[in-house]
Amino acid sequence: MSTYTRLPVRFERGEGIWLWDTEGRQYLDALSGIAVCALGHAHPGVAQALAEQARRLVHTSNLYGIDLQEQLADRLCKISGMERVFFCNSGAEANEAAIKIARLYGHGRDITCPAIIVMENSFHGRTMATLTATGNRKVQAGFEPLVRGFIRVPFNDLEAIRTIATTKSDAVAVLVEPIQGEGGINVPDENYLAGIRSICDEQGWLMMLDEIQTGIGRTGNWFAFQHESLLPDVVTVAKALGNGVPIGACLARGSAAECLQPGSHGTTFGGNPLSARAALAVLDAIESDDLVANARAIGQQLLEGFRNSLSDTAGVTDIRGSGLMIGIELDRPCGELVRRALERGLLINVTADRVVRLLPPLVTTDHQAEIIIEKVSDLVSEFLAE
Repeated sequence: MSTYTRLPVRFERGEGIWLWDTEGRQYLDALSGIAVCALGHAHPGVAQALAEQARRLVHTSNLYGIDLQEQLADRLCKISGMERVFFCNSGAEANEAAIKIARLYGHGRDITCPAIIVMENSFHGRTMATLTATGNRKVQAGFEPLVRGFIRVPFNDLEAIRTIATTKSDAVAVLVEPIQGEGGINVPDENYLAGIRSICDEQGWLMMLDEIQTGIGRTGNWFAFQHESLLPDVVTVAKALGNGVPIGACLARGSAAECLQPGSHGTTFGGNPLSARAALAVLDAIESDDLVANARAIGQQLLEGFRNSLSDTAGVTDIRGSGLMIGIELDRPCGELVRRALERGLLINVTADRVVRLLPPLVTTDHQAEIIIEKVSDLVSEFLAE
C-alpha cells in the first residue's frame, strides 16, 4: 500500500555511519533510520548475537519463561530506576501499554472516564489511541471518531497543566516527550519535567514519558529525564533499543508497575529470545564503548559547529538540540533539502515543515561530525541564498 512517498534510492549494505546503494554510491547516514540505528549499520556485536540466537531459539511465546527477556528487564530497570517492564514490538505499542496503565490506574481510583493530559505538536504513534494522543491534525485526519480520554495543552507550558489541575477534570496522568522529535526537536525549558513531576505528585497523577526517540543514550544520558533529578512513573522506549530489530518496552514503577495483570494485556512476539538478545547486545555495546558520553560530546560539537557556521545566516531562526538530536529551524518550508542532501550523499530529514532534523548514530566520530556540519551548512546556506 502506498503509505510512503519514498526517495529514489535503495540501500543494499551498511557499515557504521555509512550506507551504500544498489549502484555502489556511498552515503553518510545522519538520520540513523529515524533514531533507530544508534550503533550504526551492521554492528558486529549485534550481528553476532542475532546469528547465534537464530541458531539457538527465536520464539516460544510469553506463555513460558524467557531468560533473555528477564535479563533485559533487569538491565533496563537498573539504568532507568524503574521496577517492571512490559515488552512489545514498537514505540506505538509501548505507548499503548502506557495509556492502558493510566486507564487502569484511573479506574482503580473510581474514575469512570480517566483522562490523560497530552501536548500540542507531540507524536506518540499511529494506532488509534496513540494517534489521538498525538498533537498533529495531519496524523489524525480521516480516522475519526478518535479515542476519548485525552486533554491537550501546549508543550512547555506548566501553567496550562496547573489549570487542568484546578478544574474538575478526570485527569489521571500526563504523557509527554522530554524533547519533541517529530514536532521539530523542541527542547523545553530547564526544570519543565521537574515541574510536571511536582504537579503529578500534588494531584496523584502518573507522570508518563515517551522516550521512544530520546531514550537509550541519544541525548547524552541513558534517558532524557536523567538530565533532571526526578523519576517518572512510566517510561516508554523502542527505536534504538534493538538497533533495527523490532522491540519496544513500557517501563513502570510504584503503583503503575502493578496495574497490568495476567489477562489485562499481552503480546505474541514481544520480548522474544531473538529481540531480547539483540537489545542486550545493544546495551553491551553502548556501555563498553561509552557511547552515552560520546553522544553528549559529539552533540555539543555539532551544536557549536552549526552555530558558528549558520547563526548569522539570514533565514535561520534557531539551532537547538540535546546530545545527538539536532534541529535547525528555518523561516520557510525546506522539505526539498532532503532530496538535495541525498544527491550529495547525505541522509537527513525535515520535520514540522521547517526544521532540518539530524539524528546521527551514537558511534559518530569527531571527523564524521565535521563532515555533517560542512555538508548541512552548505546545503542550508545555498538554499537560503536562492
